[in-house]
Amino acid sequence: MKRKVMIALNAAWNLANFRAGLIRALVDAGFDVVAVAPRDEYADGLAALGCRYAELPMDNMGTHPGRDLLLLWRFHRLLRRERPDVLLAYTIKPNVYGSLAAHALGIPVVNNIAGLGTAFHQETWLTRVVRRLYRLALQRSHRVFFQNDEDRDAFVGRALVRPQQAARLPGSGVDLGRFSPVPPPRQPAAFRFLLIGRLLWDKGVGEYVEAARILRQRFPHAEFALLGFLNTLNRTAISREQVEAWQREGLVRYLGESDDVRQHIADAHCVVLPSYREGVPRALLEAAAMARPVITTDAPGCRDAVDAGCSGLLCQVRDATSLADSMATMLSLSEPERLAMGQRGREKMEREFDERVVIDRYLSTLREITRAAPG
Repeated sequence: MKRKVMIALNAAWNLANFRAGLIRALVDAGFDVVAVAPRDEYADGLAALGCRYAELPMDNMGTHPGRDLLLLWRFHRLLRRERPDVLLAYTIKPNVYGSLAAHALGIPVVNNIAGLGTAFHQETWLTRVVRRLYRLALQRSHRVFFQNDEDRDAFVGRALVRPQQAARLPGSGVDLGRFSPVPPPRQPAAFRFLLIGRLLWDKGVGEYVEAARILRQRFPHAEFALLGFLNTLNRTAISREQVEAWQREGLVRYLGESDDVRQHIADAHCVVLPSYREGVPRALLEAAAMARPVITTDAPGCRDAVDAGCSGLLCQVRDATSLADSMATMLSLSEPERLAMGQRGREKMEREFDERVVIDRYLSTLREITRAAPG
């Protein structure tokens, strides 16, 4: 009889875009996989990965206790019906309420903490509540994976998890076959910087635009592009009106959103992500795998994706002038110097961030749990 794994996230697009390789590998390894998330336009396509989709409505940004109790009940009902051998949980609400429901039913849990956000390190009533919920939800989990040392140390240091529970993964990894090196666009075309990510202030989009304002007179041949979701359900989301105003000012070019970023990376000379904090940003891993030099912040998670001065450059967090200086440095490099930087980024991905390493860690953990389970 097949062992069943339930994977729970906050959006079907997250499953389709960031967990597809893991789902396929689990199916190939003989697991029955149930993918759980709120329904969106990506939900119907999940069956092509070999899994079964189960819809679970979720108020991702809300803090209303009644709606969160309803989510806990929904998780409990779904888990009781499906009776998976393991729950694999990502994102805050599945990590909290999915784990609580699974523990109540005696179902083993593996969590993935893919980034904390800056608010986690502030002292507000909400962050205190979130920490208590994490402590309650994670204390009985079999394993809690983190994507960088700072996040792991923060949870261990606050006694939210025990040291023996906590382990680090190299982000979500990158598919090195799908994201393979390509030559950069030939000059004298405009030199294109590209920021890939949800358009949130916390991603450093405002600093990126301000850096473009600083640089555009000095480097008229430089282009500053944005690629990513607008109108995201997030407290730090940037409005479409704001992006359109930046475009009218001639500061940035908005490329829309895409399920396949490879051509956009190929059309760029350098990928930039001045985020305030990440797990390990997938966009930087994919860019480096395609041999593009990157610029990012000296922040947890972000700096893990780059060897400063070797495969890319670092700037200070929330500092548009520092970002502009790093971008000016990139522009001042010769093409062979940038090519060498990109190649070193590819080598770093091969050495540290191969998706197969991440998948093997999950498979090993799941087999360890299911071998120990009765039946």
